[in-house]
Amino acid sequence: MKRIALTIMLSSIAATLALAQPLRQSRIITDSVSSSILGEDVKVNVYLPRGYDAQDVKLYPVVYLLHGLYGTNTDWTEKGHMKDVVDELVASGDIPKMIIFMPNAGDPDVHNNWNGYFNMPGRPYEDFFFRELIPTLESRYRVKEDKQHRAIMGLSMGGGGSAVYSQRHPDCFSSCYAMSAWLDSGEPSEDMPKDKLYLVSKSVHDHSALAFVDDADEETVRKLKSVKWFFDCGDDDSLVGLSMDIYRKMRIKGIPCELRVRDGWHSWEYWHQALRMALPFAARNFGEREP
Repeated sequence: MKRIALTIMLSSIAATLALAQPLRQSRIITDSVSSSILGEDVKVNVYLPRGYDAQDVKLYPVVYLLHGLYGTNTDWTEKGHMKDVVDELVASGDIPKMIIFMPNAGDPDVHNNWNGYFNMPGRPYEDFFFRELIPTLESRYRVKEDKQHRAIMGLSMGGGGSAVYSQRHPDCFSSCYAMSAWLDSGEPSEDMPKDKLYLVSKSVHDHSALAFVDDADEETVRKLKSVKWFFDCGDDDSLVGLSMDIYRKMRIKGIPCELRVRDGWHSWEYWHQALRMALPFAARNFGEREP
């Protein structure tokens, strides 16, 4: 009888530990935000840190991590292996525990489906991002809902999106880390088919991060100085000139920023390593006060 009781007790303990194990580990979930602005549900991959499910009231800083052209909300998880990077940096003490949101803003079929972070005819994505996405996610998860604990970063199209969002909404983000950023496209050729790729290319030109700096008046420059800036691009990347240009323009305007041109090109190998720099950069700037 004692042996039976002991077996039952051990089985109960094992079951309890098995149920508790996922609660102790970090995890990626897929959520969605219902948008009245876009008229659709937008998927979001969410990184939740180890211990998030514990019954406490701890609030976490938040990072918005944006994908590139041809990508979706799953790219950073499946191709960038971001969970491994975040877990390692948290374990080493290089960054605090944080929540990371990876919203969808694209589709691999760039000619027939929408891509892009800016407002375009028939798709006001920027309005959705700031009026619906951020408020919904930050009310749904335990995050610190203020500029000083909110960062944004991304690659390629998402790098340009993170830079322009920080320019146009400097009150929202403490830092911006733009990887291999698509900061301007030039005016699309009139010979280009007027499909969805044409629209996103035109939107990047219409929202040029370079032109924004050129046109910034004294008050705008003051606001831009409240954001910490980092541009990171490979020396063999066709977009490297854009990062060098915006760095030069911002320095001329007296806006502090950092630039790294490392060995590499437009690839996941490069962005995987960039994330190891981007997250500590965001962490160093959480909680800083505006100048």
